[in-house]
Amino acid sequence: MANKLRPLDDNIVVKPASAEEKTAGGIYLPDAAQEKPAKGTVVAMGPGRLLKTGKRVQPGVKIGDTVIYGKYAGNDIKIDNIEHKILREAELLAKVE
Repeated sequence: MANKLRPLDDNIVVKPASAEEKTAGGIYLPDAAQEKPAKGTVVAMGPGRLLKTGKRVQPGVKIGDTVIYGKYAGNDIKIDNIEHKILREAELLAKVE
């Protein structure tokens, strides 16, 4: 995947976690009723945001980190028929420790 897509600046590619297939009560949900998760794993990232001084700010996450992002954040793309999101680092809400 890393050879196919190289994000620019502070863009980050996230592979969303899989949606819950059943409720806490054990009821199975059809695909249309499954809510898209707002959590995923960083699979690629750019070199960081470029400041006016010409220096780059290193991203606060690294490849393999699990992150939480806003429900409608970023852009959805498919890479090898697998859903991914491209987000700016500022759209990330938290890093799961």
